[in-house]
Amino acid sequence: MKTKDRLNLAQWVMETAGKLGANETAVSLSNRREVEIEYRDKKLDKVKESVQNSLNLNIYVDQKYSGHSTNDLRKESLKTFIDEAIRSTRYLSKDEFRTLPDPSLYPENQDQDLKILDDNYENVSSQQRVQLAEKIEAAVMAQSDRIISTTSAYSDTIANSVKVHSNGFQGGITGTQFWMGAEVTVDDGQGGRPEDWFYAGTRFINELPTPEEIGEIAAQRALRKIGQEKIESGKYTMLVENRSGSRLFGMLRSPMTAQALQQKRSFLDGMLNQKIASEKLTIIDDPFLEKGLASRYYDGEGIASKRRVLVEKGVLKTYLIDNYYGKKLGLAPNSGSTANITLEYGDQSQEELLKTIDKGILITGFIGGNSNSTTGDFSFGIVGMLIEKGAIVKPLNEMNISGNSKEFWNKLVAVGNDPYPYSSQRLPSLMFEDINFSGI
Repeated sequence: MKTKDRLNLAQWVMETAGKLGANETAVSLSNRREVEIEYRDKKLDKVKESVQNSLNLNIYVDQKYSGHSTNDLRKESLKTFIDEAIRSTRYLSKDEFRTLPDPSLYPENQDQDLKILDDNYENVSSQQRVQLAEKIEAAVMAQSDRIISTTSAYSDTIANSVKVHSNGFQGGITGTQFWMGAEVTVDDGQGGRPEDWFYAGTRFINELPTPEEIGEIAAQRALRKIGQEKIESGKYTMLVENRSGSRLFGMLRSPMTAQALQQKRSFLDGMLNQKIASEKLTIIDDPFLEKGLASRYYDGEGIASKRRVLVEKGVLKTYLIDNYYGKKLGLAPNSGSTANITLEYGDQSQEELLKTIDKGILITGFIGGNSNSTTGDFSFGIVGMLIEKGAIVKPLNEMNISGNSKEFWNKLVAVGNDPYPYSSQRLPSLMFEDINFSGI
């Protein structure tokens, strides 16, 4: 089904819902094709190709709201689906805040080229996909005879979605993604089986690292964990590598939402335009980042995307306000979700920052733990490397960091110049002082 045909079907669903009694409707239609390849023990272990069409329908009837979805896109089936959706909605309780966004919030145009569609997608052959996964595994196994298992993977996706609202919104977007990576397990010689991974994802296949690069990085990350142990509890300088920082950003993002504010579950309530972090921290939400993995014209509610500064030199500049909770709070919606997250980057790489640390810990991953959006308290398990006099000494595991976000973000002393490219959160290395680590 072509984009134009999807739009026509979405319009028909919207009009049919109106005739059957809906006051307002939002209709989303999507088509997604995904191919997955896995290679293990020098054999093709998994080949999966899926094509999925789906329809999501949000119904508003007399201040009552419900959401419904189906994969059956035949009109004869959809009419029954729509009728039943409206009938079931009438049984719900009224909620005066359940309405579509004001049309003034919708994007004025969707003409900017976000560069998220690789026109060569259809030219990628099945043989090429398999060969890439095979080459990754070969590159992993060539690194050491201490590697006991690896799973290499390749996947690609092309997705198209269209969206229409009964009060005037209409939009559509098509994008591609390509991913390659490997998971590696090694023998540490003491009965342990350290593991690690490396995956890379891009919008264009020719911008992926080579299979050899991916295999080498994945293997070396696992091998460097041999000899992991705990060290004494205490306060250490903490350097968080770029691919791991998203766990920390989550401690700020959730309390920024209108839902958390309205439900009194945010330690950032009342902190707008006040200092919440070190002046080293500037967080930017950029939905128009070319080739970004979360680039978009509008959010899930149809609200126009805008570049916005969330935190500027440590000062909280905005909350994430969705339509529903924005109405409850009496605040203008600006989108309750984020797109591509970037920071104001520094001028040093991870290696350069590491050399400045007398005694500290390089965090290479977080394991378990939790954070409390109401109080700001957090505790996370970590794996990493001990740093002494600017050099890595040995690998660490089974340790925890703990603290409170109100204090934690003020301990940020340096931001790297190395944003992680294979994520919608392009975070760099981050260095903090005097962080509590629990070990022996």
